[in-house]
Amino acid sequence: MSKPVVLFVCVHNAGRSQMAAGWLRQLAGDSVEVRSAGSEPRDRINPTAVEAMREVGIDITGNVPQVLQTEDVRASDVVITMGCGDACPIFPGKRYEDWELTDPAGQPIEIVREVRDEIRTRIEKLVAELQA
Repeated sequence: MSKPVVLFVCVHNAGRSQMAAGWLRQLAGDSVEVRSAGSEPRDRINPTAVEAMREVGIDITGNVPQVLQTEDVRASDVVITMGCGDACPIFPGKRYEDWELTDPAGQPIEIVREVRDEIRTRIEKLVAELQA
């Protein structure tokens, strides 16, 4: 069986989706293909999100926000949205989840840590489901 492809989507692809992708790479290793994108990507990753992830030993500094392409959704098995609203195309047969998470943009590190930890909890559950 080919490994599942998981796509994380948020508006700017600079915080939540990048942290989620970092967690999934860390916790699932090579068993999952990880992608992330945004409907209106920023030019760089949120530095507070980078710092929060560095605190737990995950380096996302080299990641670059990507624009969401229809093909990204089509090629994914699981699509997890984080506040991108209707910007995400829907295809039959895909698993969709919408994670309501605080947007870390402009938030102090304490709030970004809470978002990071909430994402980790959700990623741990997702990994368990994908490996079941």
